[in-house]
Amino acid sequence: MKFKNIFKNKSTMTTENTEIDQELQDATLENNVNEEQVIVEELSVEEQLTQDLAKEKDKYLRLFAEFENYKRRTTKERIELFKTANQEVLLAMLPVLDDFDRAIIEINKSEDELLTKGVELIHEKLKNTLVAKGLEQVEVTAGDAFNADFAEAITQIPAPSDSMKGKIVDVLEKGYKLGDKIIRFPKVVIGQ
Repeated sequence: MKFKNIFKNKSTMTTENTEIDQELQDATLENNVNEEQVIVEELSVEEQLTQDLAKEKDKYLRLFAEFENYKRRTTKERIELFKTANQEVLLAMLPVLDDFDRAIIEINKSEDELLTKGVELIHEKLKNTLVAKGLEQVEVTAGDAFNADFAEAITQIPAPSDSMKGKIVDVLEKGYKLGDKIIRFPKVVIGQ
């Protein structure tokens, strides 16, 4: 009987040990789950910080690119402004240049060589000064095909020959450009 009691006590102890082992396993699993949740929470915080950093980097790069575009655009506008800053003054000087051209033609008809030479020197000096400021003559001559992008048609006349139809017959007023921009279109007569 004593043996039975020991066996019975041992059996009870085994059952109790099993229950304790089960509780330990449950507690360990619960701890592991809690630790995994903490790790997941830590990872999500790290991931969140990484995502925030990536967003801020993207925002910074976009802002930097926008600023670079702004600098490039304002520099281009400033250069363009400097190129065409003299436009109004040059436009005001064009009629004076035209008058000089007409005066040279009329003075060449006279016999006074000194007068002709003096006016030609002044005319050349004026032209050279305007050219130095960026003024260029638009090259259009009689016989060229008419292009509305580079000349202004004042009138149409019957073409002197079939080969002159749609072409420039006469140039009434010279055209000028400042840089790449035409500031006064040449006025022409075209053949019909």
